[in-house]
Amino acid sequence: MSANRSNTMSSPDSNPNFSVDLETIAAAQRRLKSEAHVTPVLRSRTADERMSAQLFFKCENLQRVGAFKFRGAYNALAQFTDKQRSKGVVAFSSGNHAQAIALSARLLKMNAAIVMPSDAPQIKMTATRGYGAEVITYDRYKQDREALADELVRARGLTSIPPFDHPHIIAGQGTVAKELIEQVGTLDILITPLGGGGLLSGSAIAAKAMLPHCKIIGVEPEAGNDGQQSFQSGRIVRIPIPTTLADGAQTPALGLHTFPIIQRLVDDIVTVSDAELVRAMSFFAARMKIIVEPTGCLAAAAVMSGKIAVQGKRVGIVLSGGNIDLAQFARLVSGEPVC
Repeated sequence: MSANRSNTMSSPDSNPNFSVDLETIAAAQRRLKSEAHVTPVLRSRTADERMSAQLFFKCENLQRVGAFKFRGAYNALAQFTDKQRSKGVVAFSSGNHAQAIALSARLLKMNAAIVMPSDAPQIKMTATRGYGAEVITYDRYKQDREALADELVRARGLTSIPPFDHPHIIAGQGTVAKELIEQVGTLDILITPLGGGGLLSGSAIAAKAMLPHCKIIGVEPEAGNDGQQSFQSGRIVRIPIPTTLADGAQTPALGLHTFPIIQRLVDDIVTVSDAELVRAMSFFAARMKIIVEPTGCLAAAAVMSGKIAVQGKRVGIVLSGGNIDLAQFARLVSGEPVC
């Protein structure tokens, strides 16, 4: 039994009839009102002129823990039963979900254990510990993170909350798109990064309900295009853990919850190279004075590199996170070769 099914205790994760809709996302938004930031939407005249479009950058790099992941994590933990809260939570993540679960657990006064790859960015590992979580490291290329989390579920009675494949996570992430549309109005296209699909699927539900004619596009790293392959083949395609600067998108497959939503509501999935991610990072630093991590640049890089036709359109672009080691950031944007 996989980790996210082992200890559900009234969780909708085990209920195939539970679905996420706009009202579910609105409920998540109300739950998050006193805890999550309403992140700003930034504009760039230079970017608009280059792309002949109106671009609206939703800055989830300025969210609590530096990423959109706080929305889904808090929404999920806030719905724990008293019994679940007394035992605590376990999660597996390369960094942003780890930090989000750790902070949410602290706010809700429960214990958290986080299974993190040993090569996760140090800034993310340090922050996770700083929020009070226990960090258990593993080799992402040799060990099964879900199996490790499942063992903690059995041994300690913890409840496992996966990084994307859970209805409460999807609903929380969907608040990004709902909030963006409430801030800027009509969009012709909405573009988000794609890893396991929580952000893309939640955003697709919100956007299609509010703006039925809005096109929804996900963006993956070239080295990890399992979502694109799945979208095109009509079945979940699993790949080896990809090697990419976009560590938040180093997922081998979409989820059982996220894939059907993506199939039904998403219009396209495209990919970008690591070099294109670095160029986007440099643009944001130089022209907009913000730090965006490689994964957070996926959607923007696809637009800036011409992978998506946006001319004459109103385009929402989610910058999903800003957690990157400053020394690595400096090396990348200074023009050192991308390994």
